[in-house]
Amino acid sequence: MSTNIKVGKLQEGLKTRLVGKYIFFAKEVASTNEWAKGLVELGAPEGTVAVAETQTAGRGRLGRKWISPKGGLWLSLIFRPTLKPSETVKLVFLASLAVAEVLRELYGLKAETKWPNDVLVDGRKVCGILSEMKTVGEKVDYTIIGIGVNANIDVEKGFPEELRETATSIQRALGRKIDLEELFRALLEKVESLYQIFLKEGFVPILEGWKGFASFLGCHVEVYGDDERFEGIASDVDKDGMLVLELRDGFLRRVFFGDLSLKVKRRCV
Repeated sequence: MSTNIKVGKLQEGLKTRLVGKYIFFAKEVASTNEWAKGLVELGAPEGTVAVAETQTAGRGRLGRKWISPKGGLWLSLIFRPTLKPSETVKLVFLASLAVAEVLRELYGLKAETKWPNDVLVDGRKVCGILSEMKTVGEKVDYTIIGIGVNANIDVEKGFPEELRETATSIQRALGRKIDLEELFRALLEKVESLYQIFLKEGFVPILEGWKGFASFLGCHVEVYGDDERFEGIASDVDKDGMLVLELRDGFLRRVFFGDLSLKVKRRCV
């Protein structure tokens, strides 16, 4: 299997009506999310996808650098939901659920979702999601969902030393490379299917599906940000996408995912 993306095969057999109708491909960009924003300003419709072989300035949550070597799948999707911003932010759960389901269905991997935006395999990060939106008052102009999957990457060679203990790749988990175009099509089809459920039935079925992959629930976790750090048992993720944390004193605290991250201690109840 090649680490190169075969552009002509990205839409080959793609079974979607909206997502991926228009695909923009580049060998290298700074960030697919930034590129997608530019495409929106040029009139790109909902469902447009921007995909690149490498990113030179990929970003994760909270402005963190996202290493994006050749062999990964780096893409951003454009959506224009007629929803309030408070509902639109929940698309990050939809995207990570899509990735987890595809990894399990296509490759038999025991994928896990980790609040708020990661997908793990063997306890290590294999995918991250970055959701960004533009709003005008209470109206969402557009939202960009960036998905970065460590696919055909040799972790020891492709990532800096500080990431090798916490990151993994599909190649590492399977012991072989995969067909990037097949993964791309499967992801787009799954995202479209879940997006239609989200629009018709709301967030509850998406959340329930997501929690089915969330092995960290019931575990002792640490939640941290720039200005605070606290620990407790991750008892639930509620209908607003907030982590429900049972603190040592027995009180429950609801944590918004906007500016905090989670570390799993792996001591579960």
